[in-house]
Amino acid sequence: MRTTGGQLFMLVVINAALLVVGALISGGTFLSPFNLQSMAGQLPEIGFLAIGVMLAMCAGNGGIDLSGIALANLSGVASAIIVGSFLSSTDNETAFSIAFIAVAVLTGLIGGMFNGLLISRLNITPILCTLGTQMLFTGIAVVLSEGRAVAVGSPELLSDIGNGLFLGVPISFLIFIGAAGLIAALLKFTPFGLWLMLMGTNPKAATFAGFPKARVLIATYATSGLLAGLAGVIIAARNVNVKWDYGTSYLLIAILIAVMAGVRPEGGYGRVICVVMATIALQLMSSLLNFGGLSNFVRDFAWGALLLTFLAVGRYNVVGLLTPNKSRKLV
Repeated sequence: MRTTGGQLFMLVVINAALLVVGALISGGTFLSPFNLQSMAGQLPEIGFLAIGVMLAMCAGNGGIDLSGIALANLSGVASAIIVGSFLSSTDNETAFSIAFIAVAVLTGLIGGMFNGLLISRLNITPILCTLGTQMLFTGIAVVLSEGRAVAVGSPELLSDIGNGLFLGVPISFLIFIGAAGLIAALLKFTPFGLWLMLMGTNPKAATFAGFPKARVLIATYATSGLLAGLAGVIIAARNVNVKWDYGTSYLLIAILIAVMAGVRPEGGYGRVICVVMATIALQLMSSLLNFGGLSNFVRDFAWGALLLTFLAVGRYNVVGLLTPNKSRKLV
């Protein structure tokens, strides 16, 4: 079985190198507590989406969740409208915050289950299915909000989640690390994790072995949707409003993070700690580009070029590993 030690070591080295380069070009400002807190606070919303992409890719069969950011935006918009219709974010701050989080997470979960049901029951190719639901979720969010930003306000609990600190660490970052730890434990210590990875590695063998393939797919995309709902909560908590077109480049970045983390597009391989480290690396790179005064358009170009580079390198490595054993493909 493929080991992730090399990939994790490479990501640790990349992160260390980025910190050193940032410190050198900024005269130490890059490593200031304020900048580190700012980067940690921005990381969770894309990190949740990246873990969702990883889970879908591990399922194999062209598995990928393209609907993540659309579902996150829908979760925020729907929750703001529904909860705002019976609770005030200024008069009932705690109740509004709890209700907002519950509705947003539930919306993400339902959207993810919808993806899983379409893929498992109708045998729709995942990339095409989630491309369709991406447009569906975006369309629903546009209709609900009439294309405008929906005010959330700054109720205390929600604002603390998005902008507060605990022992100097952003609360949103702590929530992300906690959720990532739970997902990692789920994959490592439960039958679901074993079924998911083996199904991605060899779906025919998994079918003949009697794995509950449909239930695993539904659970996988439901978890991805749940993470999208959490991303929607973080997005709303960090801003005073939510909008259907927030984070237009997040899909590309989430896929790039998964590829950097060594997740195999063919399925059956992925590790949450590597996704977390790759997310940190991308956030450090983004901050470095900001320090260099480069525009968002240049960043998007850089992310696209980086994604193609990692795909090419990964493809080269796979081909190199398989070349000496071509006869195995005939078995």
